[in-house]
Amino acid sequence: MAAVPDPGGDDLSRSGAQWYAAEWARAVRRLGFVPLSAAETERLLHLHAVRLAQALLAEPFSPLPAEEVGRALVEEHLTEPRVLDWSVQALGDRFPARVLPGLAHCDETAERVAALQGALAAGFARALRDRTFAQQERIARSAWQARDEVEQALRDSEARFRAVFVGAAMGIGIAGIDGQIIDVNQAFADMLGYSIEELRQTNVAALFHPDDAAGMWELYQELIEGKQDSARVEKRYYRKDGSVVWTDLAVSLIRHDDGRPRFTVAMIEDITERYELQQRLRFQALHDPLTGLPNRTLFFETLSRVFDVGDAAHRVGVCFLDLDGFKAVNDSLGHDLGDRLLVVIAGRLAECVAGRGHLVARMGGDEFVILVDDGAGIDDAVEVAEVALAAVSAPVRIGEHQLAVSASVGIVECPVGGTTASELMKAADTTLYWAKAEGRGRWAVYDPERGARDIARSALAAGLPAALDRGEFVVHYQPIVSLLAGSMLAVEALVRWQHPELGLIGPDRFIGLAEETGLIVRLGEWVLRQACRDAEAWRREFPRARLVVSVNLAARQADDPGIVDTVADALACTGLPAELLQLELTESAVMGTAGEPLRSLHRLAALGVRLAIDDFGTGYSNLAYLRRLPIHCLKLAGPFVEGIRGEDAEAVTDHRDERIVDALVRLAHALELWVTAEAVETGVQAERLRALRCDTGQGRFFGPPAPAAEITARLRGDDRGPTA
Repeated sequence: MAAVPDPGGDDLSRSGAQWYAAEWARAVRRLGFVPLSAAETERLLHLHAVRLAQALLAEPFSPLPAEEVGRALVEEHLTEPRVLDWSVQALGDRFPARVLPGLAHCDETAERVAALQGALAAGFARALRDRTFAQQERIARSAWQARDEVEQALRDSEARFRAVFVGAAMGIGIAGIDGQIIDVNQAFADMLGYSIEELRQTNVAALFHPDDAAGMWELYQELIEGKQDSARVEKRYYRKDGSVVWTDLAVSLIRHDDGRPRFTVAMIEDITERYELQQRLRFQALHDPLTGLPNRTLFFETLSRVFDVGDAAHRVGVCFLDLDGFKAVNDSLGHDLGDRLLVVIAGRLAECVAGRGHLVARMGGDEFVILVDDGAGIDDAVEVAEVALAAVSAPVRIGEHQLAVSASVGIVECPVGGTTASELMKAADTTLYWAKAEGRGRWAVYDPERGARDIARSALAAGLPAALDRGEFVVHYQPIVSLLAGSMLAVEALVRWQHPELGLIGPDRFIGLAEETGLIVRLGEWVLRQACRDAEAWRREFPRARLVVSVNLAARQADDPGIVDTVADALACTGLPAELLQLELTESAVMGTAGEPLRSLHRLAALGVRLAIDDFGTGYSNLAYLRRLPIHCLKLAGPFVEGIRGEDAEAVTDHRDERIVDALVRLAHALELWVTAEAVETGVQAERLRALRCDTGQGRFFGPPAPAAEITARLRGDDRGPTA
C-alpha cells in the first residue's frame, strides 16, 4: 500500500468522517447512557474517527491508535457493551467506504481495518478491566477505612460511656429484663448506702418502697415486656440503714436489633431535700399560717374532689361559722389579742369537729367552715353545728381578759347530684347571714324558697342602675282629698318600676334595695324632677286647681348636703312654684336631727317648699322639738286609720284608735299643722276622720295610685268621685 504522508489529503474524506462521526454518535446515544450532550458526543467521536483514519493511512502502520481510542471510550464513560459492538462492526463495514473511499477495496486496507478492530476492542476491554479493578480497590479501601472508623468510634463511645457511668454525680444502674442488677455506678451505691458488689447481687424489686411496690412493679413489667420504652416517676427508696430517700427515677428500655427487650437503664437523682421543701411549701400554701388549720384553698380542693368522685346520691353538708362581734374584740382589745382568740377557737373546732373525721378550715378573718362528708342527712350537719357552737361558746381567758364568745352558723346539706360546689358554698354563705340576722349564737338551715327570693332580690338590686339609665321607672300619683269638700287638693308621687320581664313592680320590692345600694339619691332626684314636670303641666292646664305634688325624700336624700340645690334646680328647670311642691320625710328622719339635715330643712322651707312628716305616730317623737321644725303637715300612719273600722268591728279597739287619732289631730292643729290621714279604705273611715276634723285623706277610697294621664282626666272632671 502506498504511503500517505498527508493525512488530510485526497484519500481522507472530511465530509465522510463527519458523516461517520454523526452516525457513531447517534448509535452511542441510542445504545446506552451518555453523560455528554449530542453535539459534544459528535464532536468527540469525530476526533476519534479522524484519528482512526490517520492510523489506517500511517506508514509504518500501527494499530496502537485504535487501542487508545477504545481506552478513550471507556474513560469518557461510553462503556455500554453494545457501543463496543457497533463501533467494531462499523469500523469494518462503513468506515473505509465513508472515510477512505479511495482505498476501500484495497486488500491491505482490509487487513489494516481488521487490526484496528482488534486493537479497538482490546483497548476498550483493558480500560474497562483497569477501571473495574480500580473501583474495587477504592471500595475495599473505603470499607477498611470505614470499619476502622467504626471500631474507633465504638472504642471512643465505650470510653465516654464508662467515663460518664463512673464519674456521674447521678446514680446510674443497668438491670436485665428479669430485674437482676447488672451494674451500678458509685453514685447509685452511695445514694442507697450499699456497695457496688452488694447491688450487683440484688434484684430491683427488693429496692422498691413497700408503699409503692405494686405500682412500681407493674410499671417495670410494662417496660421489660416492651409495652413502653421509658418511664419517669418520683418514688421513695429505703437506704441500707432504714432511712428513706426520695428520688427522681427515669428508666429506659434497651432493645436488641430485632426489637426484643434486652436490659433496662435507670438514672436516679436524690431529691429528698427538694421533696421536703415542696411538702413544706405545699403545707404553707394549703394551711392557715395563724391557726394551722386547712385554708380555703385546701377546703375547696377537698370539696371539689367530693363532687368529682361521689355519685349523685352521695350527701355532703357544709357548716359555715362566723364569730359574733369579733370586730369589736379587735377594735377594743387589739388585733394581737384577736389573733390569739382565733387560735383558741381554731383549736377547739379542730378538737371537737375534726376529731370526728370532718374537715374544718379557716376561710379568712373570723370565718370557719366545716365539711360534713357522706352524712346521713340534715340532722348530722345540725349536730355538727351544735357541737361547734358549744365549743366556741365556752369562756376564753387570754391573759388578763376573759371573753364570752358566740358564733352563728349557716347549714347546707344535700346530695351532690343536686348542686355544685360553688352553689353549695354560695347557699352556705347566704344561710350564715340569715343566722346572724336572727340573733347571736344560733344556726340556720338553708331554705331553697327563701334562697330563691334572696336571689331574685339580688337580681333586682343589680338591675337597678341600668333600669334607671334605660328609663324603666314611671311615676304614679295617688290623690289626696279634702275630707270637708271632697275635692282633690294634692297628689303623692309614687315610683314604680316597669320591669321588662316582671311587669310593673311596686316600691316595696325595690326602694329598700335602692337605699342599700345608694341609688336612692339618683332615683329620688329623678322622681322629684318628673313630679315637678307633671305638676307644672297640671298647673298650666288647670291654674285654678293649685294641685300640690308631694314627693317622698329618703333618709339618704335628706342627709345629702346638696338636697337644697337639687330641689331648687328642679323647680327652676320646670317652672313649678315652690308652694306647689311638698317633700315628705319619715318621722325617724327628721325627729332629733341636728347639724346639716336640720339646716337643710330650714333652707328648703325658705325656698317656699312645703314639708311633711310621713308615717307620724310610729316613731319616738319629741313633741317639744317638733314645734321648732319648719313642718307644714303631719301624715298620720296607716295603722291608726285602719283601727277606725265599721260598726261590726270590735268597739273597744275602734274607740281606742279613734281617741289616738283625735289626740294626734288636736296636737297637729295646736302646732298649726295640716293633717293628712293615710290608708283610708272605706266611707266609714272617711266620715269618722271628717268628724275628728282631720283635713285631708289618702287611700284606696279616694283612688289608687294612677299614671299622670288619669290624674289629668280627673282634673278635667272625667271621674265620678269616690264611691263607698
